[in-house]
Amino acid sequence: MNLKKLERLGSIAQEMTDNGFVAGVSCMVIHHGEEQCYYEAGYRDISAGLKMTRDTIHRLYSMTKPITAAAVMILLEEGRIDLLDHVSDYLPGFRNQYVLEQGVAVPVTRPMTIHNLLNMTSGLVYLGENNPAEVRSERLIEEVKGKLLTDQALTTVEIANRVGQLPLAFAPGESWQYGLSADILGAVVEVVSGMRFGEFLAKRIFEPLGMKDTAFYVERDKQVRLSKVYRETDSGLAEETGCHLGIQNKMELQPAYESGGAGLCSTIDDYAKFTQMLLGHGTYRGAEILTPHTVKYMTTAHITSAQRRGMETWESLAGYSYGNLMRIMTEPEEAVYMGSRGEYGWDGWLGPYMMNDPVNDMTLLVMQQKCDSGTTTYTRRMRNVVFAALEE
Repeated sequence: MNLKKLERLGSIAQEMTDNGFVAGVSCMVIHHGEEQCYYEAGYRDISAGLKMTRDTIHRLYSMTKPITAAAVMILLEEGRIDLLDHVSDYLPGFRNQYVLEQGVAVPVTRPMTIHNLLNMTSGLVYLGENNPAEVRSERLIEEVKGKLLTDQALTTVEIANRVGQLPLAFAPGESWQYGLSADILGAVVEVVSGMRFGEFLAKRIFEPLGMKDTAFYVERDKQVRLSKVYRETDSGLAEETGCHLGIQNKMELQPAYESGGAGLCSTIDDYAKFTQMLLGHGTYRGAEILTPHTVKYMTTAHITSAQRRGMETWESLAGYSYGNLMRIMTEPEEAVYMGSRGEYGWDGWLGPYMMNDPVNDMTLLVMQQKCDSGTTTYTRRMRNVVFAALEE
């Protein structure tokens, strides 16, 4: 790679903090297993004057999802689950699912499967007001938040069974909609493995890869490294202290609810180990997490053209399909930024971003903690810089 061209990433990171778009940001590029560059700018904690560092711990939110998919793939390759298994085989709350049509509960004719959950074709949704499914999901998450820091906190499996009793936005398999599917997969992993989801992740993924700072909470001696969360206001960035999607803000307690869709914290170096395991066909520095065939399946698109129409409102996903809780680039010529066919990854609510490109054996990671971020204009600009820096 042209390292001189990659210096533009540092300029973009500095611009993001100088203009108040974020409090702090870091980014990293890895090519053929070697770190090409790392840049940081701004602060992880403005009021305390603590600068962004590469050991800063970030809430991943939806960048938790690829890790959850990897956990499911472990069970898949061990023959412990079948992707056409009904979710109700593991979680009884999913036995009598229905769609509301003009206020009438209409039972679904097709049971929800693990395959539906992995590909966001389950009919489960996130919070909102567009349909009864979103409204009822919001009520449940508000209940979860209300009990979050009490001794009545709902567990991963309890919440999943409650979700199973909510109306669906559509019958399983009919469309694609982003929602709570990954959280249900975390509960399935718990039931199948016989251990807490976080324990399974630690034993089967984090410890073998040396991801020592990745978990569903941040221990007391590491709290000083946890970034604050910021929200954009009319007067600039302000610290956000509320809980989003039932995830504690301070991340200081081991939670009863280990959210497979949003609950993990990590550092940029820890997450890089996970990305390199995937680019290494399931193995990183001698630790085999998955087999090459499993990784190939995990990083391949699995939704139909009809289901893919549900993604059309996501402007940044032009040129992408979806599979196993990740975007998969299938038509680079339709994308709104540079990329390669087969590139995959995801982002999070606070702006962390992962991109793996198997064609060029390359990773881009971005870490930040600003509400309602996802993929931003700066993320797209960084991607373009990285692909422009590739040399034949």
